[in-house]
Amino acid sequence: MQCRDSDILERIDGALLPVFGCAVDYSDRTVVARHSHRRAQLIHAVSGAMTVCTDHGSWVVPPTRGVWVPAGVEHWITMAGAVRMRTLFIAPERATALPDQCAVVAVSPLLRELILAALTVDQHAATSRDVQVLDLAVEEIRSLEVQPLHLPMPAEPRITRICHALLADPADKRPLAAWAAWAGLSERTAARAFIASCGMSFGRWRQQLRLIDALTRLARGEPVLNVALDLGYDSPSAFSAMFRKALGRPPSAYFS
Repeated sequence: MQCRDSDILERIDGALLPVFGCAVDYSDRTVVARHSHRRAQLIHAVSGAMTVCTDHGSWVVPPTRGVWVPAGVEHWITMAGAVRMRTLFIAPERATALPDQCAVVAVSPLLRELILAALTVDQHAATSRDVQVLDLAVEEIRSLEVQPLHLPMPAEPRITRICHALLADPADKRPLAAWAAWAGLSERTAARAFIASCGMSFGRWRQQLRLIDALTRLARGEPVLNVALDLGYDSPSAFSAMFRKALGRPPSAYFS
């Protein structure tokens, strides 16, 4: 299902304060169509998971994370599970010291509470305390740690072809040499092109793909065993080891 909420966009554009909090709930598999905002956005959900996409890659957003989207960047969002989105929109003049590229960030307990507090601020009758809460939210965003939940999309056409094939079947276990031959490249050329175009090796890119796919499916309640086997892992333990190493928590406990 696609969602185009013109009322939300009007509220964002009409906000009087530099920071505006917004709460929207979405059902599983809802797609918020391609759009952009005059304001920068911190996309966060207190339940469910989201995949935020731009022309340059995708970022997965589980409940403990957020995606920073600079002002003017076109993006679209796909929901996994019942998503309760709680997000901040920040005017350009207040976002000058914040990242100028999309990134997944760890949402601290303090920022989570500040986001929830921002939802209660009356844009037409803000108190000095309200302004201080919103200012502190911006300062907290500046200090956030960037998380490894980004899947870059390459510009090199032959590497793009490999990536799209893996997006269609993340369980494909063919090594880089086989993929390179399939795309008409030598293994060495393909390895260099992956690093130059994606900023990471072929093996790291495929692991990122599987991690992002896993998070989306786990958010929908799929069993860990099914996710592990469908993504090409020989056992749930091998999958859990990869997941824990990347995110610090086993997949069985991540959304609890």
